[in-house]
Amino acid sequence: MKKFIQTIKNIWSIEELRDKIIKTLVLILVYRIGVHIVLPGLDPNKLDQAAASTGNNGLLGLFDTFAGGAFSHASIFALGVMPYISASIFMQLATILVPQMQKMQKEGESGRKKINQWTRYLTVGVTALQASAYVAYLKSPSYAVALLPSYQPYFFASTIIVLTAGTLFVMWLGEKIQDKGLGNGTSIIIMIGILGRFPQAVIQEFQSKQQSGGGGLLIFLIEIAVLVGIIMGLVVLIQGVRKIPINYAKQIIGNRQFGGARQFLPVKVNSAGVMPIIFAQAIMFLPTLFSFTNIQSATGIVKIFSSSSNPWYMVIYGVMVIAFTFLYTALIFNPKQMSEDLKRNNGFIPGVKPGQPTADYIGSIMDKITLPGAVLLAVVGILPGFAQMLGVQQGFSTFYGGTSLLIMVGVILDTLQQIETHLLMRQYDGLMKGGRLQGRQTVSPASNF
Repeated sequence: MKKFIQTIKNIWSIEELRDKIIKTLVLILVYRIGVHIVLPGLDPNKLDQAAASTGNNGLLGLFDTFAGGAFSHASIFALGVMPYISASIFMQLATILVPQMQKMQKEGESGRKKINQWTRYLTVGVTALQASAYVAYLKSPSYAVALLPSYQPYFFASTIIVLTAGTLFVMWLGEKIQDKGLGNGTSIIIMIGILGRFPQAVIQEFQSKQQSGGGGLLIFLIEIAVLVGIIMGLVVLIQGVRKIPINYAKQIIGNRQFGGARQFLPVKVNSAGVMPIIFAQAIMFLPTLFSFTNIQSATGIVKIFSSSSNPWYMVIYGVMVIAFTFLYTALIFNPKQMSEDLKRNNGFIPGVKPGQPTADYIGSIMDKITLPGAVLLAVVGILPGFAQMLGVQQGFSTFYGGTSLLIMVGVILDTLQQIETHLLMRQYDGLMKGGRLQGRQTVSPASNF
């Protein structure tokens, strides 16, 4: 405990790190204030009753978890950053499939700026589309009681404008946290939204277990223990690496000898980080847009996509997570470039020839560890559905895995790694007693979340 207090003092004594933390907290506070600002034309006093009557189960409940409760309470930030993520997914795929986009991406910083600008323009269109569906959802019988009759002629247009502006503002907050604050901006905003729902979910789960037939305190404690075990497993998955031995040839320059050291190239089991599960979740949201007005009585494919405990949903979701894991890993991991860098620095893998054989060797190792990592990531994604089947409340089950828990664990580890980097640069002890934290690999533009 004494060492922890000293570490906190060290963190606060570094002026640059202190400024980053303060700026991040201020921007987060601005976001949380905006979450509680209701859309024009709605009666705030009737929204709580409307939100309680709908329950927001299935994907709508998960959407609400992402937005920190803004979705169910009709906030100006109701759509959060999901439209921006959807637009980024499209641009990522475009850079793979469209030759002109590939060329632009290879132009360096100027090309990335153009792609980021197009992503923002696309975000406006995606937000307007989702805002239109959200207006239809607010006009459903559950929320219609909160609509002010005198404002109804203007409600559709004003809501689309306000929601679009709200999403763009949240996107701007994420970029400012990325530039001026600490951590990955959009990921932190999503994490704060998730954590904002956690205390309420725990209280509701505890109350449900105290009711007749709920199982009592023992079942609740078992659920908490299982949750802790899942978190520990996720930390192992995120931090797990495969070390490839690297030797560097000796060089004598003047009277000094350089090289000759043996090092390791760490290849992460989950190189894609949290992105595949976010991409898959964003795609799974799309079918529900066609049934916002009557989600409870939906049939066919929309019914499948509206419940995370549906077996077909879990199968489709798991397959999408595995596919996105391989896709995103291929985008951020370039064995040929790594081989060229090793050759340029007189490094080599023992028993493997430099050049293309080294690239093939690194690629084969990456393929071998990506498959089990993708499967484990898919299992994490469908764990909330199994939790619901076993009697866990829908709100609390979202923290048993899936996007919510993976984002929380991944973003916290990533932020701690950045803090530890600042400490070690100034010769302070890090946050981990037994060794350094291993940060997640991030790249642009998708690393903005």
